[in-house]
Amino acid sequence: MGRRGGTRNLLPLAKRMRHQPTETEARLWSVLRAGRMAGAKFKRQEQIGDFIVDFVCFKARLIIEADGSQHLDSEADKARDARLGSQGFRILRFWNNDVLGDTDAVAQAIYTELTINA
Repeated sequence: MGRRGGTRNLLPLAKRMRHQPTETEARLWSVLRAGRMAGAKFKRQEQIGDFIVDFVCFKARLIIEADGSQHLDSEADKARDARLGSQGFRILRFWNNDVLGDTDAVAQAIYTELTINA
């Protein structure tokens, strides 16, 4: 049994992913870490059930995902989002090029979700 109700233990994979972030994940983490985003505490590469999410704030029930083109119209992502949504999570997805090209706009969207749409 994995962490947080999963049937698999994905902790070793999550740890490896934390130690080898993509450029996009590193950029987002610099915005989200240490309560910098409206005081919210985010964790990165965290297992929830049988999924590893890029970033999660459990208190706000908010998941942030940074996606590349392989996620375009992904049925697996739709099913994953539905499953996580049924557990009370809200999911914000951002394209990698948006995170890298306009980090401030991405940060503003996350801030808005945390403060206005909570």
